[in-house]
Amino acid sequence: MNMLSRIEAAPVTVDASPRPRRPLWQRAGLVVVPIAVIAASGIFIDRDGPAVAAPPPPTVTVASPLVRSVNEWDDYVGRFEASKSVEVRPRISGAVTAIHFTDGAIVQKGQLLFTIDPRPYTAALAEARAGLASAQSDLALARANLDRANRLVADDAVSKSDVDQLTARLRAASASLAAAQARVRARSLDVEFTQIRAPIGGRVSDRRIDAGNLVAAGDTNGTLLTTINALDPIYFTFDGSEALFLKTKRAQQSGAVASPVEVKLQDEGDYRWNGRLDFTDNALDPRSGTIRGRAVLANPKLFLTPGMFGNMRLSSGGTSSALLVPDAAIQTDQARKTVLTVARDGTVAAKPVQLGPVVDGLRIVKTGLAAGDRVVISGTQMAMPGAKVTTRIGRIAPMNAAVAPPGGAPTIGEATFAAR
Repeated sequence: MNMLSRIEAAPVTVDASPRPRRPLWQRAGLVVVPIAVIAASGIFIDRDGPAVAAPPPPTVTVASPLVRSVNEWDDYVGRFEASKSVEVRPRISGAVTAIHFTDGAIVQKGQLLFTIDPRPYTAALAEARAGLASAQSDLALARANLDRANRLVADDAVSKSDVDQLTARLRAASASLAAAQARVRARSLDVEFTQIRAPIGGRVSDRRIDAGNLVAAGDTNGTLLTTINALDPIYFTFDGSEALFLKTKRAQQSGAVASPVEVKLQDEGDYRWNGRLDFTDNALDPRSGTIRGRAVLANPKLFLTPGMFGNMRLSSGGTSSALLVPDAAIQTDQARKTVLTVARDGTVAAKPVQLGPVVDGLRIVKTGLAAGDRVVISGTQMAMPGAKVTTRIGRIAPMNAAVAPPGGAPTIGEATFAAR
């Protein structure tokens, strides 16, 4: 018996009996289940791991509104006009022989500007004076005849009718003398008018006619020689709306006294020209709803020129307490203006406000804000209404703080009403 035979003949207990094979789905489950367990355990591990920290609330700068006494002004736009303006025209006709001024110069009242050839008028004056002498002679003769006749009346040497005729001749001679005297005065005026002098003081325009030209006399149809504008004082004319007119009238009824007007030019940042309101028209224009007003300003250096554009502000009276915030803190919510405020718990809220003018870079808030509110002045783009924020305390300060007047409340600039 060979080796193989002995092995086959030996009794087989464990190894010789074949194990039953598992079905395919059970063998696949032995592989899938551990993988699923591992994946599930990984998911639970991720869930049980450290959570991602939420971002901290944004930090904004807050400050209480600045409380100051300010003087609010109404703003007007207008132009300067000469307080007096004259068109220089000749009062007699003739040839211009000389011009005695420089174009654009400052002239004084009575200064010689033009000379018209006086020879025709001098001759006319001499003729008038000769007529005056003749009239004086006729009057003397008529008076002597009447005196002689009056002495003969007592002797009945002269009739009553002759005396009456001599009396009439005396009266006619007196009238002729008066006419001759008037002609002399007229001819003297013509000679005087050959020298054309400045009727007012001011700045003269350029000459419209040169020497050697003939000019015609007349009021409106006469030859225009030049123009003169009086510049000291000078007028500032403007048109105010009916609302501002009513506001000023209401303030006057309550006892407020309007302050002097202040004007700034187009290239100026400050209101440096001072004056007073001296005229308001007697009616509003029904087509535009505006009323014309005028202020007068001193102009000793003649810097202000008619036709120059300017912005004028006029106070309707007294100072008032106002809340001021940076203009950058104002936000626009559709048709309204809002200011972001932060409560004590850090919650942001938007408050609708009614705005006033700008004062030294700060905006006046008329309504909607309290003095104790904490206004977001920096970081407004990170503050959302209803969200939480971290606050940092800041301070609102004007750009140019004015010194308080002695014994009075501190003031800070002056506001200007702008069209909004």
